[in-house]
Amino acid sequence: MDKREILELLAGGKLSIDDASKLLGDSAPGGQLRCKVSEKRALSVYGLQRMPLTLYAKSWLRLLDFADQVRGFIEEHRGELSWEKKPGANGKKEGK
Repeated sequence: MDKREILELLAGGKLSIDDASKLLGDSAPGGQLRCKVSEKRALSVYGLQRMPLTLYAKSWLRLLDFADQVRGFIEEHRGELSWEKKPGANGKKEGK
């Protein structure tokens, strides 16, 4: 559902302001992070990128336990990794 459809539903009284705000917030990358239980009972994190990052609880716990290794890897390979920026004038993403 895009922004226009959400606003049409809101204007038609078929969607509450709170629900419209949540839907509009989901589509905004880089916004405040929030968690939600998915339809398949997994944990989805919104606000990192355009689409939510969704894993089952057991996988989230394994990933969180591995966080120190991920941080170490990032530090060791800082110069090799891309650091996403907002698209430039040509519409393409630029690395750091």
